[in-house]
Amino acid sequence: MKILVTGGAGFIGSHLVDALVTRDHEVVVYDAFVEQVHGRKKPDYLNQEATYVKEDVRNREALKKVIRTSDLIFHEASAVGVGQSMYQVSEYVEANTQGTAVLLDILVREKTKVKKVVIASSMSIYGEGRYLCSACGKIAPSPRSEKQLQKGEWEMHCPACNAKVRAIPTDESKPLESTSLYAMTKRHQEEMTLLLGKTYRLPVVALRYFNVYGPRQALSNPYTGVCAIFSSRVKNGKPPLVYEDGLQSRDFVHVEDIVRANLLVMEKKEADYQVFNVGSGKAVSILEIANALIRLYGKALSPQVVGKYRSGDIRHCFADISRISSLGYRPKWSLQEGLQDLVRWGATQKAVDRSEIADRELLKRGLRQP
Repeated sequence: MKILVTGGAGFIGSHLVDALVTRDHEVVVYDAFVEQVHGRKKPDYLNQEATYVKEDVRNREALKKVIRTSDLIFHEASAVGVGQSMYQVSEYVEANTQGTAVLLDILVREKTKVKKVVIASSMSIYGEGRYLCSACGKIAPSPRSEKQLQKGEWEMHCPACNAKVRAIPTDESKPLESTSLYAMTKRHQEEMTLLLGKTYRLPVVALRYFNVYGPRQALSNPYTGVCAIFSSRVKNGKPPLVYEDGLQSRDFVHVEDIVRANLLVMEKKEADYQVFNVGSGKAVSILEIANALIRLYGKALSPQVVGKYRSGDIRHCFADISRISSLGYRPKWSLQEGLQDLVRWGATQKAVDRSEIADRELLKRGLRQP
């Protein structure tokens, strides 16, 4: 097939492009090559067998040209960054919501031969994950109140009986409650695509990525994933900055497992018009990640646990992957193997640590506790 990958020069998109080229598909990459992500020059990992179009997804005429000749679209293009989205509101809404609206508008108003669209959604749209209360059963609580956070009471409580609750895997039916503008725009992307796909009988699939890590993650971008941010700190001999008490947990999934999930839903008709979590199915604390990266980089450091909170942060969320597992998905990368893979690549890369600059920006705007 002729396949269009928006954002195909980025971290996840470039790995997907490699896999598609290996399978003899003709791949067109449509990417704006944003400096915050790529720096001032194109990355050296770009697959030379793909065709590259340097353009923004909001450019209707340029996007229309590549869509018209495509059989299938992977829509990976997004502005990424929870904290930054809270003060660059129009930039994120325009890039993510409006960019996706342009793509969908072309699909429903122009004559194309597109047979399926796979869109990259995000676990951030859940807000807090699922929890279990020993008295009340499964619950989906709202984010912690500022009053609670100011007291340094980090763990979740049952909204009905106020008992402490235990995090359990988050399934796709959990009510969505965005806690950042970034999450809201990812929800826009997902819901618009599913709605119009069903309306026009164009097969669409939304993949809710959990915390993706691996080679090619932008180490100098302080708004990308925590593994990359911590790697940049450690490589520069600085301790990772860990908010709250470090025991908040996430689901870390290697980028190659994300690619495998994309290829799977591309090929499976049973996936059409559905939403799938893509993760490892395991909860890992942020403090564990910090200590593992320090160890693997061989540095004599200790994480700096700041005991402060940031607006929009959640406590626990990890994936229930039973739905996508029913299609045959199995994560292959253990966390240890995956972090070793990240560090092998990271050791060869220049990383400019800008996390303190990003932290000061949040503090200045009242988005983190002083």
